[in-house]
Amino acid sequence: MKNYVCQVPEFAKANVFVNNPELVNEKLANLIQGGFHKLQVVSDFDKTITKQHQNGKIHISSFGMFSSCPSVTEEHTRIANEINKKYAPCEVDPTIPKSEKRRLMEEWWSQSEDSLRGLCVSREEIEEVCARIGPELRDGTKELFEELHKADVPVLVFSAGLGDTVQAVLKHFNVNLPNVEVISNFLKYDNEGRITGFKNSTIHVYNKNEVALKGTDFYKRIEDRENAILMGDSLGDAAMVDGVETVKNVLKIGFLYERSKEALPEYMNTFDIVLVDDQTMNLPKAILGLIKNSFNNLGNGKA
Repeated sequence: MKNYVCQVPEFAKANVFVNNPELVNEKLANLIQGGFHKLQVVSDFDKTITKQHQNGKIHISSFGMFSSCPSVTEEHTRIANEINKKYAPCEVDPTIPKSEKRRLMEEWWSQSEDSLRGLCVSREEIEEVCARIGPELRDGTKELFEELHKADVPVLVFSAGLGDTVQAVLKHFNVNLPNVEVISNFLKYDNEGRITGFKNSTIHVYNKNEVALKGTDFYKRIEDRENAILMGDSLGDAAMVDGVETVKNVLKIGFLYERSKEALPEYMNTFDIVLVDDQTMNLPKAILGLIKNSFNNLGNGKA
């Protein structure tokens, strides 16, 4: 078997950590063998598709963008800030067991949904705010998404954030392409334009997985795609394709920034590749290029 890791210069960078190079090489070989017609991409949104920080400031989240809408009340902002101050540190604390984190995340999202009820914030207002103050995408994201679209590779953006703002940001940067599907917490409105909660069951960082897609039109597009590139910034993101029997080979890429020194060992045990303070899509783009070039050299498949 060729050493594909050595063929990708991005793997040699100091901020790229690979726990098991042999396993990563095997997974890359499977991605190449399957080509684009057997590939799907599954990605988190906040701090994965968007940058984790820029110019010394942590980027605003999808819920944070909603809170910046002019029609959001001061009471909601106060409650949201209190909830985030209590629970946000728990999400990135490597000393808290996963079972306890799951309980805390359920509390966080339930209280967040309660705080939204009764607000009158239109989708048009949300789109305007996201276009004005939304976070930047990682460098190279647009090129990556365009290449995936060209290759007809389905992209699932699986977000525990607020779906309305996720879609607004993707739309603003022209990456909400026909091959992209967003699964997230979308707002539900009554006939008078008041928010009544989320449309479906709440998605938080520790219950995201493709099982929720079964029976949908998008699931039919991915059910024969046994290879996946998964990207996320939270430990819970690594489970986004768990429980899907048709997925046989998953290359997991983790983006790490906050508390990186403490969290790195667990991230390396959870993801195949960990990128520390990398605000680009350079490595995923390089892997996609490796698949394209290698598969083209084989003289078959769609590229």
